[in-house]
Amino acid sequence: MIMALVGEEFPEEVPPRAEEITIPADVTPEKVPTHIVDYSGRALDPLHHLLLLLLQANVVCMVYDVTKEATIDKRGVTSLELCVFPRIPIILVGNKSDLQVGSSMEVILPIMNQFSEIETCVECSAKNLKNISELFYYAQKAVLHPTAPLYDPEEKQLKPACARALTRIFNLSDQDNNHILSDDELNYFQKSCFGNPLAPQALEDVKMVVWKNTTDGVQDNGLTLNGFLFLNTLFIQRGRHETTWTILRRFGYDDELELTDDYLYPQFRVPPGCSTELNHLGYQFLQRLFEKHDKDQDGALSHTELQNFFSVFPCVPWGPELYNTVCTTDKGLLSLHGFLCQWTLMAYLDVRRCLECLGYLGYPILSEQDSQSQALTVTREKRIDLEKGQTQRNVFLCKVLGARGAGKSAFLQAFLGRSLAEQLTPWDTAVAHTVSPLLQLHEVSADTTFTKPSDAACDVACFIYSLSDPKSFSYCASIYKQHYLDSQIPCVFVASKTDLPEASQQPGLFPAEFCYKHCLPPPFLFSCHSQGPPSTAVYTKLATAATFPHLNAVELGVASFWLRVALGAAVTALVGFTLYRLLAKNK
Repeated sequence: MIMALVGEEFPEEVPPRAEEITIPADVTPEKVPTHIVDYSGRALDPLHHLLLLLLQANVVCMVYDVTKEATIDKRGVTSLELCVFPRIPIILVGNKSDLQVGSSMEVILPIMNQFSEIETCVECSAKNLKNISELFYYAQKAVLHPTAPLYDPEEKQLKPACARALTRIFNLSDQDNNHILSDDELNYFQKSCFGNPLAPQALEDVKMVVWKNTTDGVQDNGLTLNGFLFLNTLFIQRGRHETTWTILRRFGYDDELELTDDYLYPQFRVPPGCSTELNHLGYQFLQRLFEKHDKDQDGALSHTELQNFFSVFPCVPWGPELYNTVCTTDKGLLSLHGFLCQWTLMAYLDVRRCLECLGYLGYPILSEQDSQSQALTVTREKRIDLEKGQTQRNVFLCKVLGARGAGKSAFLQAFLGRSLAEQLTPWDTAVAHTVSPLLQLHEVSADTTFTKPSDAACDVACFIYSLSDPKSFSYCASIYKQHYLDSQIPCVFVASKTDLPEASQQPGLFPAEFCYKHCLPPPFLFSCHSQGPPSTAVYTKLATAATFPHLNAVELGVASFWLRVALGAAVTALVGFTLYRLLAKNK
């Protein structure tokens, strides 16, 4: 058979074992090179050699003589059991079909039913070259498009892992979230996976096949999840495994039906001193998904809507602490602003995790990009920003430091517009980060030990001390002298709890004099114990210091004014753009 394939004619002399050969990729339908190794059942090929070959093989063709039942009796089954041990796909090949009238399938079918690893059975003839090239095509197909991970032949249904993967693909393709794939969504899916949309008649034919064979596969002239799963089951049952595998691999799955590392973690280099931010492509994609899952269109995601959003993930990546980290609505729901802030935080602090999550959301397919790395931007090195006196960054990190009880957590929550009365929640002490589109606040525990320079690194440091605690400022002064005195990181001191009686600080430590001595802005007075929302002035000062780290305290006052003007203009532009989108949608 091997020699007939290579020579394209029946060989007159056949050695006990053919030489190893490699079929080049360009002469195979699947465009992959195929290395063929012959094995002889004679004494010259001992059993241990067979086991070694099986461990190296991707697929095994087991050949029997259709004219001799002895070659498919118990000895043949024993050989099959050896192949099954490493769980290799098997092709049964009945040779010498030119010498027999009829078929050997009646004998073979019980064996095929016994071993799920058997992909198919092919009858061929090396003498008249019948099905010789086809059997090697089936062998390639068994490796590239295996049946075993997809389908359970005994139950005649998709395996759970396959059904889960296809369900995720359906949910990603259902762009309006109505649980039905419309003609436009089906054609977008078809074009993404196979390069071309379906012709209108072909589309109707597909839906007709599903409608005839399922009770709920087609609804409102669209394909339901059950219809989508049935269609893929039908492809597999008809031997068109490559169709389902093309879909699965387009959406990032490997042979074990797990998303590949290449898909979830594309190459993305972040040089030292640089940071990572979502760009306009990333924000547009996330806003579209937010609007897709905001079923009641109230501008917020309820707990149910958020769970639905994360249905394409293996597990929910955000816990209950989310609601104490970003802005929420009056009802405590996740607003679009808070939603985008959480993604901003993830992109800045853990870009690998951000890439992974964008991969689960299908960013490359739905945005028609090579990978989710195109939703992110690497900023210029901070050293260059300081040299040039300007920055291209849009997101800054502020570390909030202070002694225990200084009011750090309350300060973070006040950044979200929550007064002290609104902060009495079970998660009050668990706040780690608070974010806005510009500034991220990270609370540093008083027990934290700075063991390396990166522990203190940030865009601006905020030192909070309590006016009512005489020892509170000494902690801030000590941390400043140890880790920030000789750094280029701008620092701002904040006197909290100004609504309480002021206590004298320890002798020799007067906050105003300390700041003046070290060329720092004077301490900023702050309290979140008020009836209305807390003042935002201190956060503007922090954002200004992070944006203009090269300016001194006097220049920062002027810069703060222009930063407020710029932020006001940005908010106005955002509101205008939102109104424009609403008007265009209504039209």
